[in-house]
Amino acid sequence: MSTKIEWTDATWNPITGCTKHSDGCKHCYAEVMARRLKAMGLSKYSNGFNLSLHEDDLSEPLKLTKPHTIFVCSMSDLFHEDVPFSFIERVMNVIEQTPQHRYQLLTKRAERMHDFFNYYGIIPSNVWLGVTVENKKAKYRIDHLRNLNASVKFLSCEPLLEDLGIIDLTNIDWVIVGGESGIQARPMKGDWAINIESQAKANNVAFFFKQWGTWGSDGVKRNKHVNGKELNGRVIQEMPYL
Repeated sequence: MSTKIEWTDATWNPITGCTKHSDGCKHCYAEVMARRLKAMGLSKYSNGFNLSLHEDDLSEPLKLTKPHTIFVCSMSDLFHEDVPFSFIERVMNVIEQTPQHRYQLLTKRAERMHDFFNYYGIIPSNVWLGVTVENKKAKYRIDHLRNLNASVKFLSCEPLLEDLGIIDLTNIDWVIVGGESGIQARPMKGDWAINIESQAKANNVAFFFKQWGTWGSDGVKRNKHVNGKELNGRVIQEMPYL
């Protein structure tokens, strides 16, 4: 469950695999990783990146004695249309049994997330809900998120593919921004990220700049991943702890 993702402590993947849903999925890191893990012979990834439910992994958080911040389904999307609500309920049951942990749920399927919680009736107090907003076309997802009664509501603008313009940050607590990684990575311009950071600051929203990715702040593409943290000469990695 350990992870190198800067804004979380651990990952939990009771579901693996997904299907492409929007522009941010084009060069999916999870798909590349799943194929690599399958080639390494890991039984959990024997289906590659085909959607798979792993009942045996539902109990993983129960084994953690110390409090963790846990990113749920880093290798999938919990609210994928082929994941039954009954399985998502089982995930929620584990979350409710482990109030010592914080759980981060991030989706590109904002409508289904909204529908699930209307059906389920409650959002556990230790759940943070987020949506990916990689370009202007994806901004509609924020409207499905903002009125859900989660303790923290956040946006992941990674990979950031264009200037998002004006963003309505009403009822949003946290924004993560990052560039794309990988051989086929698309470049991110600094002005796009600075625009989001300025709006976050104006709205008292925590801002976390994760990385530049394959393209550096100088606009040069590297052969290897560039994990640059500075935006406009500063490292800004705020968290929305309440």
